[in-house]
Amino acid sequence: MHTSLPDFDMPDEEQVHLAAESFRLLSDPTRIKILWALLQGESSVACLADLADAAPTAVSQHLAKLRLAGLVKGRREGTFVYYSAADEHVRRLLTEGLFHADHIDDDSSSTHDKHHKIHATS
Repeated sequence: MHTSLPDFDMPDEEQVHLAAESFRLLSDPTRIKILWALLQGESSVACLADLADAAPTAVSQHLAKLRLAGLVKGRREGTFVYYSAADEHVRRLLTEGLFHADHIDDDSSSTHDKHHKIHATS
């Protein structure tokens, strides 16, 4: 049915796998905080730990996974490593996810308000 559509196109297996892995990594709230902070500029583990309200060791582990997935890059300066978001794709991905979350919240709030109003007048 779909294959008869003129512009129908499915991503290949590797694309699907890599996208799913990126979404899996973004399913952790601490990682979202870390990435959002890195989108504002380069940062150290200690600063990211403070911003994400997490232990530095946990932030280091999150950064290692994000780096392996290509979402974060590191720059060594002496004994310190400074991290940044890998590229503009990360910004768009995170912005869209947060934008979507705002709309889910708005939709559920309005549904809750409507539900509340209906029961209040019953």
